[in-house]
Amino acid sequence: MALNSIIALDAMGGDFGPSEIVPAALSILKKHSGLNLILVGKEDVVLEELKKHKAVGHERLQVLHAPEVVEMYEAPSHALRNKKQSSMRRAIEQVREGNAAACVSAGNTGALMATSRYVLKMLPGMDRPAICTILPGTHGHTHVLDLGANVDSSSEQLFQFAIMGSQLTSAVENKENPTVALLNVGAEDIKGNDRVKQAATLLEESHLNYIGFVEGTDLYTGNVDVIVCDGFVGNIALKASEGLAEFLRYHATKQFKSSIYSKFAAIIAMPVLKALKRKIDPKNYNGASLLGLRGIVIKSHGGADRISFATAIEEAIIEVEKNVPEKINATLEQLLIDRPDL
Repeated sequence: MALNSIIALDAMGGDFGPSEIVPAALSILKKHSGLNLILVGKEDVVLEELKKHKAVGHERLQVLHAPEVVEMYEAPSHALRNKKQSSMRRAIEQVREGNAAACVSAGNTGALMATSRYVLKMLPGMDRPAICTILPGTHGHTHVLDLGANVDSSSEQLFQFAIMGSQLTSAVENKENPTVALLNVGAEDIKGNDRVKQAATLLEESHLNYIGFVEGTDLYTGNVDVIVCDGFVGNIALKASEGLAEFLRYHATKQFKSSIYSKFAAIIAMPVLKALKRKIDPKNYNGASLLGLRGIVIKSHGGADRISFATAIEEAIIEVEKNVPEKINATLEQLLIDRPDL
């Protein structure tokens, strides 16, 4: 890591908490000599896990006590009102207070969104945060947003998502003018509801490299840098993709075990199967950005293991180095100058 940075980790979040997050933190510290981490959670629980790895007193690892935990089933409003000393909230507060450059959590998505928005506030000109992540493609990969933060988005908000996704991709991929498309029921201009059509008009009149509508079949081609949709559509597309991947994995494994001949075939095909697994393994794509906030917050999958959670920390590192919120804000300021009606 080129610059000295501090990242706060919600050590109690997700399905596994410290048992996976602490090892992930230690592996990342070995990889990035300029990085410091704050493990936020129940101090006794976190220290007990650190003892297992002989890492108590690590010079680049701080433990910050937070007595409460936001459970995965809790309503966001309840967590926001009643869990003011939770590991999630205290980790986000480290960003607001300047003690950390980013926060990473595998906790309750709704609570993370609501708390981040309340604690960090939105960038000027942004209405709501959006969840953005990378999907692997045939010809590279694509940033897709929103994936569930907003189930009912206006055309103006879809336009804002496009700005955020474009600036994120430009920063982390070093692409000067990434392509942007709207996810729709067809590629033709006459297709789609009024909100999507109105968003298309806004994008056509903007400085963004808007290329039109794309369909669900384009999500995994990698031919578009950024694909924009509302959270209702995006979350269903993502969950359907995850379900299909599990379906294919299950039946491929079942077929390779079905007979002695198929077992031999599996041995022969093993190098190809391993390469395919690396390509589509969700562990390599964990870490969704909560864009539009006055700070960097990364949402890890709730079921993330240590390898997957480390990938989410890597995403935070990149966004810190690339100053993603500042670049989004600069674009918004210029947009308001060019289009004061928006």
